[in-house]
Amino acid sequence: MELAGKKILLGVSGGIAAYKSCELLRLLQKKGATVRVCMTDAATEFVAPLTFASLSKCPVYLKNGAVEARPFQHIDFPRWADLYLVVPATANVIGKFACGIADDPVSLCFMSCTCPRVIAPAMNVAMYNSPAVKRNLEVLRSFEDTTVLESPAGVLACGEVGQGRLMEPAEIVEYLEGASLPLPRTASLATPSSGGHPRNAPEPPAVPVAVDIPPTQDTTLPGHGKKVLLTAGRTEEAIDPVRYISNRSSGKTAVALASVFYANGFEVEVVAGPMEAKFAEGVQVTHVRSAKEMHDAVMARQPSADVIVHCAAVADYRPKTAAAEKIKDSRSQLTIELVPNPNILRDCTAARASQASNNRTANQVIVGFALETDHFKEHAAEKLAKSGADALLLNAPVASGSGFGYDDVRYTLIRPNAEICEMKMGGKIDLATEIVEFALNELHERQGGSDA
Repeated sequence: MELAGKKILLGVSGGIAAYKSCELLRLLQKKGATVRVCMTDAATEFVAPLTFASLSKCPVYLKNGAVEARPFQHIDFPRWADLYLVVPATANVIGKFACGIADDPVSLCFMSCTCPRVIAPAMNVAMYNSPAVKRNLEVLRSFEDTTVLESPAGVLACGEVGQGRLMEPAEIVEYLEGASLPLPRTASLATPSSGGHPRNAPEPPAVPVAVDIPPTQDTTLPGHGKKVLLTAGRTEEAIDPVRYISNRSSGKTAVALASVFYANGFEVEVVAGPMEAKFAEGVQVTHVRSAKEMHDAVMARQPSADVIVHCAAVADYRPKTAAAEKIKDSRSQLTIELVPNPNILRDCTAARASQASNNRTANQVIVGFALETDHFKEHAAEKLAKSGADALLLNAPVASGSGFGYDDVRYTLIRPNAEICEMKMGGKIDLATEIVEFALNELHERQGGSDA
């Protein structure tokens, strides 16, 4: 099968092998395939949907998906696909497939799928050898256009040894390339102990198996050789050793931005204040606490960045003095004098202007954030003009189910001397994608439209 140009739907269910589906997605993309992802709720406990959304550049189909998701994804996603892969397929989803149960995105897509389907089981050896699983796998092998990949034997995640391991992603890709459509109903790749080729399948071509590499080393990605600096989370301004002034930022927007920049080949460095969301592997993170600490860390790294995105929720003010000891509760009125914190965004744009002789900073793209709760456009336009930034992401956390801690946000990207579009509700991965596309376009134009 020629994978280039193929549209592949990847179903991920809740086994420890789910992390290998990220590698499989990247390998399929390297072969020229377009991949979309659907996940069970259990799968999201092993790999964050944001990871798959970033890699696939498409929202993931989840049981309780984003508000902008289409209501018929269980029909649209399978109808879009040329091939449906379920990797890994747990005993639970295999049982659902065999019995016609469809109550989650992965099983719903299986039920409505009319294209060829390939299932890669993965589970404990005792489960794999149970009569119920063996029966269910035989039922699936009898389905038209359904292929069941054999699970190789080996050391399992639980430490036991036996059959039930997930076939390696590179082996799955190798099998697909050597197979033809419609696919055979049972398939296994040769192992050193068994010899031979996939059962009932054409002999695969003798080609080396692709080895996945980090996106930053993929020279075909648009961000290759470029570096982005992000601020993330919130800041905490000390009142005394145990109390501070802060806000409710969770850091989810920064995580979305880091994931999309990284998936596009950028080297990603983050200066992060306190936050709940976690960054994916491959992202360099420097942890700070106060606005002053964040300012110093950002300014030290500013000259080496091609793109800077200021999405941290930085406190505008801090106590003029912080008490050395815990302030005792006297129930009397307490007055705290506040002084302004440094404006990190404005200082970055000023530094860029002063470093214009440096080729990197001369073309540097700087994007700020403006969180507003009233007179959105007027306040954001004023902030953009004062900041000197190339664009400002205006967002408003006042809509129900959006803003701090949520996966959705009401936003619009504004530019100097351009009409401000109406704000729209979207997922934070959509917001991040829009900023990355803006940054790539700006870099391309500033480098004279070349691909250098």
